[in-house]
Amino acid sequence: MRARVYRTEVALRDAVAGGAQTHASRPRLYLELELDGVRGFGEVAPQPRPLNGDPGLDEVVTATSLALTRVREWIARDGAAPWWRVGAVVDGTPASRAAAALVEMALLDRELRASDRSLVELWPARYEVRPTATVSLLSGEPWRVATGVARVRAKCAPGPLAPEATERLEALGVPVLLDYNATALDAEDVLARVAEVARRARVVAVEQPFAPGNLIETARLAARLDEFGVAVSLDEGVRTAGDLRAIARYGAARLVCVKPPRVAGLAQTLSLVARAHELELTPYLGGFFESPYARTFHRTLVAHAFDEPSDVGEVAVAGPSEVDRVEGSVGLWPAPTARADATALEV
Repeated sequence: MRARVYRTEVALRDAVAGGAQTHASRPRLYLELELDGVRGFGEVAPQPRPLNGDPGLDEVVTATSLALTRVREWIARDGAAPWWRVGAVVDGTPASRAAAALVEMALLDRELRASDRSLVELWPARYEVRPTATVSLLSGEPWRVATGVARVRAKCAPGPLAPEATERLEALGVPVLLDYNATALDAEDVLARVAEVARRARVVAVEQPFAPGNLIETARLAARLDEFGVAVSLDEGVRTAGDLRAIARYGAARLVCVKPPRVAGLAQTLSLVARAHELELTPYLGGFFESPYARTFHRTLVAHAFDEPSDVGEVAVAGPSEVDRVEGSVGLWPAPTARADATALEV
């Protein structure tokens, strides 16, 4: 088995100001994995540095090396490395889950190519894909909202909102989810913000108002928001089946955002979606920072398993196309130009 990790960074064409950070660029990790002469690629887009329980880039690179060591052990012992097994045996750290998602995608891509199959054959479409768009209420910079989006995630935080941004709310015509990224001060702060935005747009949910794990305060807020027909969604607080059980037990949310790199990959995403439905929680898929390559995997997964608007729309970046069209799997590969300036690591 030969494996190489490429770490690079892309600039977003439209920076997005959030409560915890401004997103102007994002690291990407690509894994090129070759086994028995057949290659596959994986991709994740970690935070530059740890934030709200998510790992930083360097942590994920280190964890990827450990994950690949385990894959080599499987091959030596069993002669195979099932893609779906990677996320089920991680050690539970945030970095190991992101690394598992990276390795899993590369193994899945490689397996589909080796068997001359497509991802749609594995996961046939069952639902209409309804993409979301992400904008910021904290900046006066123009928004790029594509025609046909089903929901808008609007970044917000305590303090004043940009007047230009709040005026644009009236023209959206689609529901709004207010994303705090764990920066809300208290319930009164959130309720006042919801009332402010609701004068211009239909607010359907508040995403991750408080720190991950703060389920008691979140549940109290959820009860108050429910009186106004507004749900709480949890994002950074959704990593394991145990998290879902706790969310349901406390009544802390009705929506849950499931991100494959955060939960240890695509197979684990499917498992958590099934568990969410059992617990009467509504799951949707999150993303935004991945290239069109990983987002195509995510889009196929959404069509197969998610009946809720999800973050699988296009996100404009500076520079040439990040993907090339190829036969098999999802029909794309990370373009050589996307990896040309990357730091390559043999692992």
